[in-house]
Order: sequence, then C-alpha cells, then structure tokens
Amino acid sequence: MDWSAPTWWWLAAGILVAAELLSGTFYLLMLALGCAAGALAAHAGVDSEWQIVVAALCGAGATAIWHYRRASAPRSAPVDRNRDANLDIGALVTVQAWDSERCARVQYRGAGWSARLAPDAPAGSGEHVIVAVQGNELILAPRQRNPS
Repeated sequence: MDWSAPTWWWLAAGILVAAELLSGTFYLLMLALGCAAGALAAHAGVDSEWQIVVAALCGAGATAIWHYRRASAPRSAPVDRNRDANLDIGALVTVQAWDSERCARVQYRGAGWSARLAPDAPAGSGEHVIVAVQGNELILAPRQRNPS
C-alpha cells in the first residue's frame, strides 16, 4: 500500500491529537494544527520541502500565540480565596467578640464555625465578610460600609 503525502500528514495530526488526549497539554493540538496545514499544502500540490515549512510555521506560530495568550491572561485567585471555587467567599457573618489570639466562634449556615481575623484587619465586633476558607476555619475581614 502506497500512501500519499497528505495521508501521512493527516496521520501525524491524528497521532498528535491522540497524544494530547492522553497528556492533557493543549500545545500538542497546536502542533496537530501545523500537521493539518501541511496536509492541506500537500493536497494543493506544494513540494514536500514547502509542506514541512508550512507545517512548521503554522504549528510553531499557533504554539507561540497560545503560549503568549496563556502568559498574558490574568491569574485566578488561590483556591482558598477564589469565589468561583468556594461560594462562601463574600458571605456575611456577625462576630460578637474576638479573643486575644484574634479568633472567634461564629454562626454560619446554621452551624458554629471557627473564625480567624485576616492579617492587618482591625479587631472589632459586628458584621464581617468571609475573605477565605482554610480547612474548616473562616478568615474574616470587617465589612466595608459604602458611604451614602
């Protein structure tokens, strides 16, 4: 069986896609895109040297663009402070009093929780907002009042 050049390019693209599914890295898909460009160049009748150039430029270019996009994207907050990962972040609780170690016991969602005051936050009673959850301990900061 004699395979044509486009068949080899499509086979390489399929192998890269399968490798991406096994490894979970998105960069292999960019290289598969380069192989697909090489296959299209082969279908167009371009010489084999230029097929390789097209595949290399498309694959490397797509990889570079993807890398730049990921590097310039804003980083999400750490999991213990990320509202997308923990819906308790931003909720309000009432603190009666803080102890000498800046800890308190608060009622939240119908249960008693251990709470700790966020670093550099002033200790005072009243409403506090949950800024992080570390294990089973709430990290609290005083609620900021909007001036009206």
